[in-house]
Formats: sequence, structure tokens, C-alpha cells
Amino acid sequence: MNVQTCYQHHTYQAMIEAACDAIAPIWPLDSFIAVNPYWSHRDRPMPEVAARLGALSGTTMLMPPAYYRQAWRSGRINRDHLERAIAATGYQRDTEALLRSLEEPATEPAALPTLAELATGRGDGPAQPVRDQISAFCAAFFDDAEAEWGIEHEGGLFAQWRAHLLTHPGGAPGDLAAFRERLRSLPKDADLVLVRVLTELDLPVDRVEAYLLALLLDINGWASWCAGERWRARQAGGDDNNIVELLAIRLAWEALLDDGKRGPGSQHERWLQRWRALPSGEQQAWERIQAPWTWQYALELAYQAGLEQVIQKPAADKAATKVQAIFCIDVRSEVIRRALESLDPGMETRGFAGFFGLPIQYRPLGTEAPRAQLPGLLAPALEVSDRCDDSVEVAKQRRQRLTAAAHWKQFEYAPISIFTLVETLGLFYAGKLLRRTLGLGDEPSPAQAGLGRRQRHSLHPTLNALSPEDGAGLAAGILKAMGLTGHFAELVLLTGHGSQSANNPHAAGLDCGACCGQTGEVNARALASLLNDGPVRLALREHGIHVPENTRFLAALHNTTTEEIKLFDTDQVPAPLQPTLDRLRTTLAAAGARARAERAPTLGLASLEQKPAALHKAMRKRARDWGQVRPEWGLANNAAFIAAPGHWTRGRDLQGRVFLHDYDWHQDRDFKTLRQIMTAPMVVAHWINMQYYASVVDNRRYGSGNKVLHNVVGGHLGVLEGNAGDLRIGLPWQSLHDGDRLMHEPLRLSVCLAAPQSAIDAILESEPTVNDLVTNGWLHLFRIEEQSRALIRRHADGWRPL
Repeated sequence: MNVQTCYQHHTYQAMIEAACDAIAPIWPLDSFIAVNPYWSHRDRPMPEVAARLGALSGTTMLMPPAYYRQAWRSGRINRDHLERAIAATGYQRDTEALLRSLEEPATEPAALPTLAELATGRGDGPAQPVRDQISAFCAAFFDDAEAEWGIEHEGGLFAQWRAHLLTHPGGAPGDLAAFRERLRSLPKDADLVLVRVLTELDLPVDRVEAYLLALLLDINGWASWCAGERWRARQAGGDDNNIVELLAIRLAWEALLDDGKRGPGSQHERWLQRWRALPSGEQQAWERIQAPWTWQYALELAYQAGLEQVIQKPAADKAATKVQAIFCIDVRSEVIRRALESLDPGMETRGFAGFFGLPIQYRPLGTEAPRAQLPGLLAPALEVSDRCDDSVEVAKQRRQRLTAAAHWKQFEYAPISIFTLVETLGLFYAGKLLRRTLGLGDEPSPAQAGLGRRQRHSLHPTLNALSPEDGAGLAAGILKAMGLTGHFAELVLLTGHGSQSANNPHAAGLDCGACCGQTGEVNARALASLLNDGPVRLALREHGIHVPENTRFLAALHNTTTEEIKLFDTDQVPAPLQPTLDRLRTTLAAAGARARAERAPTLGLASLEQKPAALHKAMRKRARDWGQVRPEWGLANNAAFIAAPGHWTRGRDLQGRVFLHDYDWHQDRDFKTLRQIMTAPMVVAHWINMQYYASVVDNRRYGSGNKVLHNVVGGHLGVLEGNAGDLRIGLPWQSLHDGDRLMHEPLRLSVCLAAPQSAIDAILESEPTVNDLVTNGWLHLFRIEEQSRALIRRHADGWRPL
């Protein structure tokens, strides 16, 4: 690299990194978690980001006028909501002008063109051949589980792409010989290509970062994958440069498709003029979305007013506590919690993040690949593994079975086998295919592969290498964060959750987001084992926590598809607690039936609402049906996060739309727990909320389209919609729409905290990320007034009542 090139690289380096940092990460399918795809733009006001991304990629962050028109005509939004929204957003026109805006036709923002779009004659849309070529190459390069023959990684992503394109020039226009010559002239080093092409294109320096971001947004799926690889590498103390190399690939295509002509009337000049006008394009986009943003704010005001009314209703009666049940704050838990408390006044439920505060990774017995069991924002610090009476032998048998299965897969996919496999084993597979088609019987989850039925039930997830003192320190921190440091019930139920579906690439997205797209079983069982440990309980006293001798912690798993709750390790419950356990089983079964009845209409099962047995059977069949595209609705329609004492929301119907986290600030003297809530579960809930939001307002760019057309890439990387195009991110349309209507209302998260104003403000001042989310309108923050339970909104300039 000569002196001039070094100087240019230094000039461009910050812009390259800024463009790459503007892409949010995604996780692979086997640990699929919700991500806010706009996360990297949180330092700017959300409407401003909408205008910028609209100009760069053509995306929209709002619903079409018809959506708000229906909300107005139905009475969901009233004139008072509109007037308050106008005041809050600074809309410069009056209510009548806002009403007239609903009659305007829906239009998508016009994105600035790339050179590839102009060269392929598609200046009004994506250069699809370029995207297809990059996507097909990335699918092969990153594959680590599916293909028998892969692409070498030596030299990195860009060097391998360059070598591959020389022999497979897909997407190349016109003269192939000339195309290959231009390709050979490109350096093999990604950094050199970035500097050279940017220099040749002669784009004004103050437009370079935006242009590079536009190129990444043109292949946003694979850019998001590379951003995820970088996120996870840095979390583990390393780094990953694939997103920079991907950017070099996309920029190289600009050079390859540039006809080289310059001056008036040239393709380059037309492109340059459009990019020079970027500020006016953003301004036009902003002017176009002011009215829709005001309508969006009014829609959110309407929800918040109803939420305040529910919170202010009188609390339900509560009897002496016999069982305490800790559930994940997931919105699906609200329905079953409400059912439990209505059936048994002696049942006290609490909400806490579903990983139960355990910073763990889990290494299944007999395997070498650990998996994270905590939010994607965090890195694991401890490990959990399985134990049983004969761990060594069970591990050996499992490895043998998994090895045999791997060899069998190679035989299945070997070219010579394809023509004989079905004829040879057709009858063997017939029974299995028939059971799957009819939804008969339960198959073990992939996580239990290689284990027999008895072996699966004999395993106990246990924290490794933890002394009683260290275990007590961990347990004390968790119990204090739960607000459970005294008045323990006889049984304390730690209830993780997971979903059940068949033939579903996005199955992990229906499991626990706080457990990195896994079920909460491992965390619940590991914590129950820790809290039942005698030496740990004894050491807990040094932390001021005395767990009664007759208190037993019991792990459970809530199946959110069927509303069943499975209890673990009940054989270890002492005899004196058996009557309490028997009553709990009865209550759990009745609560499941009540929750199923509440959910039945949304699943098209309203006719079975009054037939508990038939409804239960139908939901179980739905969970096993490998043709079912809507096994459950997941976290659709989530809208709010409440951190307050549990009795403030006990008995209130929150319609399965609220993340409920128990919190009593009177027990939080240094507000350490409040800080944890605002920086971890609140942010995770925001990620979930924004993933659903983005998947609704622009499913083409931030969702994954039609589930029926999905093809899994690389075994677990993600999906394509069909056999080409970009890697799809976000949620399938079938997770958001029932065929007739949307099942998720796109609202920004309303966060309601029962805490002193001064404490919340202090945390906002010291936590820039959280402050950005609030100040720039990525979520709505309220504090709940202790006496009246009124909602007081946090604006950029202070607090005002809702």
C-alpha cells in the first residue's frame, strides 16, 4: 500500500466502519432471537431515521394511510388523541389537515440509485442479479452444516468471492471476456478494493458513508448476518471482518458494472447528481412522513390511555400465599398467570426475565458444542452440564448414536444413493411420515437427539464448579433482583417457557428470547437445584436471606403452544409438601384450560372454546402438525412493559400484550435492580417490540416473507424466500397475519416503571443507550405514580402526565 493509498484508506476507514456499524446483527435459526433492525440508529430521532433510511433504501417505518383511517373510523383514535399527538410531534398543521392526509394514496419512498441499478436498467428498484449472485455465494461460503462440498475460506470472504466469480460469472452483463478482465484488475485485498473503487467513483466525501450504508442495505440480510458474526466474536473477546469484506464485494460490483464513461449525460453523472442531492431527498422524505408519524403517535396514545385505565382498577383480593410461581416476563405468560391467580387466591405469581439471572452456557451431555442460555446482549460466565447416575456411559452411547446419524445423513445425500433410498426404505419411513402427517405422537426435540426415553428423563442440568459460597452469592443476587428475599411459600415454582411446533425453521423464535432462543428448562432446573442445595442455603444467610427448611424450589416449563405446564423433579419433593403439590397440579391443569379457551378464537378454534377436552386435543395436534404455519402467535401484539409490585396488576386483563416484571423500589435502596431492569429486560423487550414492528411495516426488507416458500440456508443460518434473493431476516408474514387481518398492531413499546422520578432520571443520565431510546422516541417511558397509579410521561424536556 503506497503513501497515497494509505492516506485515502485513513480518510475512508471511519466511514467504512460507521456504515458497517449501522447494520444490526441477527442470530442463526437455532438460536433465533428478536432484534431491533434499527438498533444502530438509536442515537437519532426515530422519525429522522425513517426519512434517512427511506432515502437510502426505499423502506418505510409507518403503516399506509388506510390503516390509520380504519383506526379513526372505528373510534380507536379520537379527536383528543389527534390534538395531543399534534402537540407532542410538533406537526405544523391543524387537525383537519391531518384528517385530509388520510385520503392521500400510499406511496413508498424513492431510494437513491446505486450504479448497479442504473447499469442493469433498474434505477427504480434493486439490481436483482447482483443481489442473487452475492447471496448464493454467501450461502455457500458461510455454510457449515448442509453442503457436502463447501467453499474454501483461505484468504477471506472477498478473495474467495473474486476467485469464484472468475469461474462462475453469474450476473455478469454483456462481454464475459471483458468482464473477467475488469474483475482480474481488482485487488485481492478487500481494503484495497474499497479505497480504489471509492477513489474512482469520485463521490463527495460527505456522501461516502451514506452511500456505503445504502450498498449494505441493498444486501441487508447477509449484511445483518455478518454483523451478527462480528457482534458474537467481539462479545467473546475477538473480532470478525466479514461485514467489511461483504461491503467490498458489493462495492466491487459497482466498479464492475460502471461503464467508465464520465461527463454530461453519462450514467456516472446521473448517479452523482442524485447523490449530491441526498439532503433534499431526506428533507422531502421527512415532509412526506410528518402526518403519518402524527397518526402513529395518536394510535400509541390511544393504547396508553386504555392501559392507564386498566392499571388504575382496584386490585384483586389475595389470600395467604401457598405457592409462589416465577414466570418469564414474556407477554404469553400474562395470560396463564392471570388464569392461575383467578383460580387460586393463594397463588402468587411474579415476573422475571426467563433466563432467571443465570449467566450460563449449556453443554448437553456427550456433546462438545455449548449453547448460550441468556440474552444475546450478554456473554456467558458459567457453564451448565447434564448429570445422571451413569453420565460417562450415557455420554458414550449418545456420541455413538450421533456419529451413526451423521454417517447416515452422508449416505442419504450421496448422489449414488438418491435413486435407491426411497425404494429401499420407503416402507420403513411410511409409518413415520403418516404419524407426522396426522399429528400423532410426540417426537423428541433436536436438543435431545441421541438419547433414549429413559435417558432423557434421567438427566439433571447442574451448574459446574461452583462452591457453596459462590453459589450463595449468585443465588442472593438473583433472589434480590426477583424481590424474593423473605416470606417464602412452601413451593416456589421457577417456570421457564418454550414453544412446540414441527417443520418450523423459526421455531427458536417462539422459545424464550431471554434464553437466546432456547427453552427456559435448563435455567429453571439449574436454579432450582442451586436454591435447594443445603450448603448454599446455609451460605445464603451471610447475605441476609433465610430460606425456610420446608420451602422447596421446583422447576417447570410452560408450553406456550398448548398452555401445558410440565413439572420437573417432583420425586424430590418431601412428603409433607405432597398435598400442596397435588393442589398445584390441579390448578395448573385448570389454568391451562382457561388460557386455551382465551386463545382459541385467535387460532381459528372458537367453536371449541366451550369444549375443553376437544380444544386441548386440537392444540396438541396443531403443535405436532408439520404443515401448520401458525402453531401459535408468539409475542404478536406486544405493546407494553411494566415493572411494578405484582399486586398492582394482579387480576387485571392485560390481553397478553404486556411484559410484566415484578419490582418494588422500596426494597431497592441503591436502585441497582432498577438499573438492571432498564438496561437488560427493558432493552430485550424493546428489541422484541421493534422486530415485530419492523416486520409489519416493511416485511419485504425486515421480515422473512411467506413461510410456505422458505428454504433453509446452510443448515441453520437463515432462510431464503424461494431459491434466490437476499437472506431474509425478521418474522414470517404468517406470524403476523391470520389471512384476514393483522395480529400484531405496530406500536412502539410503552415502558411503565413504578419508581421515583429522580432514580429513573439518574439512570438515564448514566446509561447513554437507554437515554437514546427514550430521548429519540424509540420507546415511550412512563413512571407510575404510587398513589393514583397515573402514568407520567418522560419527554426530552421533562415529565408530564399522560
